[in-house]
Amino acid sequence: MEFILRPWCANDLTALLKYANDATVANHMTDAFPHPYTETDGRNALDQFMAKDPQLVLAIVVAGTAVGAVGIHPQDDVHRCNAELGYWIGAPFRGKGIMPQAIQQATARAFHLLPHIHRIFARPFGSNLASQRVLEKAGYVLEARIPSSIVKNGRMEDELIYAVRRTTAG
Repeated sequence: MEFILRPWCANDLTALLKYANDATVANHMTDAFPHPYTETDGRNALDQFMAKDPQLVLAIVVAGTAVGAVGIHPQDDVHRCNAELGYWIGAPFRGKGIMPQAIQQATARAFHLLPHIHRIFARPFGSNLASQRVLEKAGYVLEARIPSSIVKNGRMEDELIYAVRRTTAG
């Protein structure tokens, strides 16, 4: 399925609310990703995304509509040469091959825009097998599994750490 990555704009609010307000998205994200996803949440997110120059959280756009997001979040202090990858996509667009390509594009863009970043990592939950497959298809390698290290929806989950390094990024 064809898609583009582009910066978010205020006109994306309706689509953002439609696809982000989904428990199947929120269940695989940190608790900072709200559910239900309200109009206020959407406006706040868009304001944060659009305030950055360059925007590091991009909209995944199919047929002119934002259907998900992929973002790079540079770390600081002793982790300043690392960035965390975050991503989600609306349910109707899962399993279409979009997300591995979106991650590859966002990763290449981050390494181009942020020369001090040498490693980009993602932390899917151990139960999120689809996310693990997506990362592997995008060229990320499993670095660690930390058993029962996070709590989501009252359940203990393993935290996995996948990463790609500047020297190995395609």
